[in-house]
Amino acid sequence: MVAQMRNLRALPRTVVTLVIGFLATLVAAFAAFVLGHVRPTSPAIEKVTSWWARAWLVSAGVDLDVRGVEHVDPSRSYVVVANHLSNIDIMVCFAAIPLPIRFLAKKELFRVPLLAQGMRSIGIVEVDRQHVRGPAAIEAVNRQAQVVIERGHSLIVYPEGTRSRDAHLRPFKKGAFSMAVGADMPVLPVTLHGTWEVWEPSKPWIRPGRVTVVIDPPIETENLTRDDVTTIRNNVRDIIASHLEDLDRAG
Repeated sequence: MVAQMRNLRALPRTVVTLVIGFLATLVAAFAAFVLGHVRPTSPAIEKVTSWWARAWLVSAGVDLDVRGVEHVDPSRSYVVVANHLSNIDIMVCFAAIPLPIRFLAKKELFRVPLLAQGMRSIGIVEVDRQHVRGPAAIEAVNRQAQVVIERGHSLIVYPEGTRSRDAHLRPFKKGAFSMAVGADMPVLPVTLHGTWEVWEPSKPWIRPGRVTVVIDPPIETENLTRDDVTTIRNNVRDIIASHLEDLDRAG
C-alpha cells in the first residue's frame, strides 16, 4: 500500500517529464540532423544537446551538483568513463560535463525515425548488443569511435555494460580502457550518484531528487600498452566506488 501511494504521488511528475522529454527529443533530433549535415563539428550542436538534457532534468526535478569541472580541459578529447544507474544518466552527463561528448547507443534506437537520423548526423556510435563481442561488431564500433575522435569530440562509455538493477556498482569491462590506450586518449573518471533514485531502471516512475556528479582528474594513457589496461580499469573502478561510498555515507 505504501509503495502504491508513493507511485501515485510520482504520477504527475512522471507524465510531465515524459511529455516534455519526448517533445524536447523531437526538437533536438531535428536540429541535430540539420546541424550535423551542415557542419558535424558545429558548437551549436552542443548547445542543442545541452538544452535537450536540461529539458529532461528540469522537468524531472533534478537538483544537479557537479564537482571537479576544473579537471576538464575543453580543448582535449577524452574517453569518459562513468557508472550507470538510470535512464537519465546520459542527460546528466550531457548537462554536467563541459565537453562535446558522444555515446554508444543500442542499435534499436536507430530504428526510430528522426531520432536515428539525428544521432547518426552528430556521430552517436551504434552498437549491436547481441553481437557486441564479434569481430565485425567490434570493428564497427571502433570505426565509428575513430570518427568521434577525429572530430575532436569525447566518447562516454559505461563500462558496466548495462544499468545497475540494485544501485550497486557492477564489474567493469575492458573495452573503454582498451580504446583509450589504443588511441592515446586520457580516461576521465566520472561518478554519478542519485540518478537511480530519480528514475529506477525498468520502472516508469520519475521522482525529483539530488544528483551528484564527481569528475576526477584524467588518467593519461600515452606510452601505455595493452598490458596496462587491466590496471587502469581497476583504478578507475576503485575511484568511482570510493566516491559512491562517501556520497552514500553523506546521505
